[in-house]
Amino acid sequence: MIKAGSAPTVTQSVRHSLTEDAAGIVTGAFVASLGLFLLAAGGIATGGTAGLGLLIERTSGWPLSAVFALVNLPFVVLAITRRGWAFTVRTAVGVALVSAFSLLHPAMMSLPQLTPLYATIAGNLAAGIGILIIFRHNASLGGFGVVALTCQDRWGWRAGYVQMALDAVVILISAFVLPPAAALLSAVGAVVLNLVVAMNHRPGRYAGY
Repeated sequence: MIKAGSAPTVTQSVRHSLTEDAAGIVTGAFVASLGLFLLAAGGIATGGTAGLGLLIERTSGWPLSAVFALVNLPFVVLAITRRGWAFTVRTAVGVALVSAFSLLHPAMMSLPQLTPLYATIAGNLAAGIGILIIFRHNASLGGFGVVALTCQDRWGWRAGYVQMALDAVVILISAFVLPPAAALLSAVGAVVLNLVVAMNHRPGRYAGY
């Protein structure tokens, strides 16, 4: 019997089916890619390994494809060793879907005018929701998300706050390359995105997978 005013006790977690996981990863990748499309249209930088890759590409002149692969390689190793092959494969699928959807959005819509402030808020809210959905289906979009989930599982640190700290480092470095206004909006956007994750994905609150 549950006493009045007391919260029910969760005794058994309910796992998602493979169909639910597949649908969740596709949905999350679509929403996250839409958010990245809005950010790119507004000329706003992003955090994570995508932002780090762009920063290295701009300062070194190396091809972005090669830089992005090198930057993500340590995180792939971390995903395999700390979270297993199932998580790593799902993450690879999520990353591939984001890449594919990123080609779809410009072909399906045209944004002749998008203010940077709106792009910052709408883009990061969408990206945060997409990442949250993917996290809840035992996957990530690679890079810092792997570190964030590993820290949450191992030490109980909220994934959103861990990712926010890592994104802050990337955006702080990017401030030396971007115009001041764009750098400031990028910092605000990183807070918005990661607060979405931190407030909705934390140890003990969600046991869906």
